[in-house]
Amino acid sequence: MEQIRIVEVGPRDGLQNEPLQVPSDTKIAFVDALSRSGVDEIEVTAFVSPRWIPQLADAEDVLSRIRRQPGVTYSALVPNEKGLARALRARPDKIAVFTSASETFNRKNINTSVAGSIERFLPVLREAARLKLPVRGYVSTAFFCPYEGAVAPAAAVALVDRLADLGVSEVSVADTIGKASPAEVRILLERLLAGHPPTRLSLHFHDTFGHGVANALAALEFGIRAFDASVGGLGGCPYAPGATGNVATEKLVPALRQAGFQVEVDLPVLESAGRLITAILADAKRTLPAEGTAACGSCEYGDRDSCCGREKS
Repeated sequence: MEQIRIVEVGPRDGLQNEPLQVPSDTKIAFVDALSRSGVDEIEVTAFVSPRWIPQLADAEDVLSRIRRQPGVTYSALVPNEKGLARALRARPDKIAVFTSASETFNRKNINTSVAGSIERFLPVLREAARLKLPVRGYVSTAFFCPYEGAVAPAAAVALVDRLADLGVSEVSVADTIGKASPAEVRILLERLLAGHPPTRLSLHFHDTFGHGVANALAALEFGIRAFDASVGGLGGCPYAPGATGNVATEKLVPALRQAGFQVEVDLPVLESAGRLITAILADAKRTLPAEGTAACGSCEYGDRDSCCGREKS
């Protein structure tokens, strides 16, 4: 049987939008539990500005103190040179850079254009190449944008082309708001695979409309053998209103096996890791402000379920 590679993004993508701070020791225990599950890669954290994403302010501490298991790749999101300098002190096995196929989403998310986002991480790519550090790239809103609607496949293809030209070894193509259908996945993959081998691509599905597993199964038809997922379906983006979490790893793994593929994940261990973090998050949510009360007061969202997590200004 062909083997599928699972990139577990729960510790970073799953936690970044949680409104109350998760203790560093809990994050470390969560990553360590995931390490024992057999997933191929864990995106541990992101070296972004603590001012904008306070949840990940402890990135260096967390990545430095996890118990690394042989055979597991530990990666971190890095937006710029300053983030890379912090990341290198914590010794990631791989780093990730990110951009979006939507101009509006880029401006909402990182306050710059698509071209500006690439300019920001060009020095990161140069230094990673010098250090022989693998780089994955994210192309967010590859199918739909919460502000612009449907994204033309050509926009996503152009970005994947550009990232490949810049030396990015793997591109994660993301359905950021979880609206894509299997038919739309097939359309985009037909165009992407005209210029790229399937081994260069990973698919990152959110499950807002319940299409995550079906979309992954559609991607299998095109030779895609790597998928991002988040245990417990954790996740969501502060700049993607209405989007829910990632496709749940414990839902995706059995579906891939049923489709005839090998996935080296111990489901009971994975589910135990999921229970560990979801129980802590459930306890934390009991202390949140009452419904309708602003959680931070610094952005357009205001309510506790979609607060951007920024500090009060």
